[in-house]
Formats: sequence, C-alpha cells, structure tokens
Amino acid sequence: MKTKSSNYRFYALSVLILLLTLGVGLAVGYLIRDRQILTLAKSSYPLFEQAYELLVQHGFYPLPDQKKIEYGMIRGLLQAYNDPYTMLVEPPQHELQSQQLRGKFGGIGARIDRDSQNQYRLFPFDNSPAKRAGVQDGDILLAIDGVEINAETPQDDVLSLLRGDKGTSVRLVVFRNEDQREYNYQIVREEIALPSVTWNLLPEDETVGYIQVNLMSSTTPDEIQNAVQDLTSQGAGSLILDLRNNGGGLVDTGVKIAELFLPAESPILTQTYRGKESKTLQAKNNGPFTQIPLVVFINNSTASAAEITSGALKAQQRAVLIGTPTFGKYTIQLVFELQDGSSLHVTAAEWEIPGLIPSIRDHGVLPDIWIENETTDNLNNRYIQAALQALEVKKSP
Repeated sequence: MKTKSSNYRFYALSVLILLLTLGVGLAVGYLIRDRQILTLAKSSYPLFEQAYELLVQHGFYPLPDQKKIEYGMIRGLLQAYNDPYTMLVEPPQHELQSQQLRGKFGGIGARIDRDSQNQYRLFPFDNSPAKRAGVQDGDILLAIDGVEINAETPQDDVLSLLRGDKGTSVRLVVFRNEDQREYNYQIVREEIALPSVTWNLLPEDETVGYIQVNLMSSTTPDEIQNAVQDLTSQGAGSLILDLRNNGGGLVDTGVKIAELFLPAESPILTQTYRGKESKTLQAKNNGPFTQIPLVVFINNSTASAAEITSGALKAQQRAVLIGTPTFGKYTIQLVFELQDGSSLHVTAAEWEIPGLIPSIRDHGVLPDIWIENETTDNLNNRYIQAALQALEVKKSP
C-alpha cells in the first residue's frame, strides 16, 4: 500500500522527468534549427559552411535569424543568376501584389496616411466596414490584432495586417486626438474593389472617350468593357486608351484587352518557354469594339502586359500609338509561393508580337506619333491634341 509520502515523491519525480524531457526537447530543437542551414551547406556548399562557422566562432555581432540568412542565400543565388526580373518577394509585399492582380481584397475600407510625426492615420470610406464600426477620419492607428503599429512599421506590413479574407475579423486599437482616448474596434472585413480603370468624356471634345488603365489585373478587361459601354452611351464615337506609366501585370489580361478591339483570329502574342515550341495566341472571337476609332497613349514606363496590348493593336493597324517608345520587357514571370508566404518570381518565357516591326527586343514598342520632352508643362495637352488630330484623320473618308 502506497503512503502519502511515496505518492508525493512519485509526483515530484514525474514532474522532474517531464521538465527534463521538455528541456532536452527545446535544446535539441534550437540545435536543429541552428544547424538546418549547415545541413544543406555540408552537402552542397562547403564554402558557405566554412564562412558560416567562421562567423559563429569569430564574429563580434550576433548572427541574423534563420529566415534572414535564408533570404540572403536566395538573394545571393538570384544575383548570380543575373536576371533582373527573377526575384524574391517577402510575404507582405507578395500578398499586396496578389491583391492588386486580383483587383479586389478583403479589407475594412479605409485609406491610411502618415502624418508629420510618421503616425499612421485612418480615413474610412463612406459606407465601409470601418466607417460603420465607428472609425473616424484622422484616428491614429496603434495596434492591429495585437501587433503594435508605430513610426518604424513598414506601410506594406500595415496594409497586410489590415487586409485578409472576406468575412474574417480584425481588431484595431486607435487613438483619437479630439478626446484624447483610445478606442477598440472589432471589424469584419468585406470585399473591397481595387479599380484599375478610370474614364470620362474628353472635355476638349465630348465625342471622344478617355480611358486610363493603371494596371493589368484580372478585372481590367471587364472594367474596360464597362467603360466603353458607358462612354458610348454618353455619345462617344471614338476612344483614347491611356497606357502611360502602366507597368503591366497579368499576361492574359494584356491579351484579353487586345481581343476587345481586334477581329477574330488576329495574332496577338507568340510566347516561347524553355524546351517547348513557340505558341501564338490569337483573338478567339470578333471583339465587341472592333469598329471604334482608337488611339493609345504610351511612354517609357509602359511595360510588360501593357506592351502586349499596345504592340498587338499597332501590329494589326488597329490603333494609332502616340508618345515615346515603351519600356521593352518581353519576358514572362511565373510566381511560386514559398512556405512562409513569400514568393519567387521566375522568368520562364519570352514573347514577341507577330507583325510588329521593329521587334520589341530592339527598342520597345515604337509610337506612330512621337511626343518628345515628356517633362514639359503642356505635355498632356500635346498628347490630347495629337490624339484629336489622329482621330479626325481616321474619321475622314
């Protein structure tokens, strides 16, 4: 029969064994974590192993954590690979880029701005989740889901914390100067659109519709279609498609926008992947806007998918291009998400515009009408006047 004393000793011994087990487990865990990089280094990269050991033994400053070392290794690899478009994107930036290309995100519906003290202030949109919850213009953001927000917090990190899946909630702590009080809000995220297209009738000539495209996201072709339908319903008989300073986005989007204005079977893009035969993409059907006179604005910052659209329209003599030569990015990147939410953008293919002379590889897409000296004050007016003259010529019998 066990005594009270023996029960106590048994309990104490059990606790001691448990603590020792946990301690050994933690120690082994830290050891494994610290040696993970060297496991790879020993098998493949002995120079890195030697340099790492020398830092451990002789370095005055503490080594970065494992993730920073891994990122450094990847960036070193990419630097040696020597392709400016193959790159590592860390988790917050990757998530924001993905949201831009989707054209929507789950969020609270508020603009964030930094004030003169570098504090983040919130400005909720009308009828947004933030506005309905009680957030007021100028509220200073102190914390998001328990994460402190201060002047040193990168803006991409703040945006990434505020955004999330539609229907999920986020907890904010804000400070209001008016009453010198802190407020806590639990806000359910809703779908927030990121429009890539704006449009209006041209003030100089209301028979011309003006469409500005800032990004090639998955929603952009539908946005352009809505814009054209709205403008033509207001009396627009011709269009300006402004692709200046459009850095591109999704290759498929560049193709789909060109399809809106081209007849069926018009060649748009020839792409070549490593080890595969080249493939030419054509317009699948007659575009809904094949008969509308069209001018496209371009400049040196028109790049990637925006060059696909402008180049295809030029090659098929569907539009008059006005401006300066485009950037000249003729590669396709595949985006691979890594384990921690970062991503690797890998150049996987090159493309050409069938019938485009000269090739984009030489000088970018060249304009039909050149606009020089882009820094002058009346630049936009010169673009508009050139467009109106070109459209008048196209209307002439």
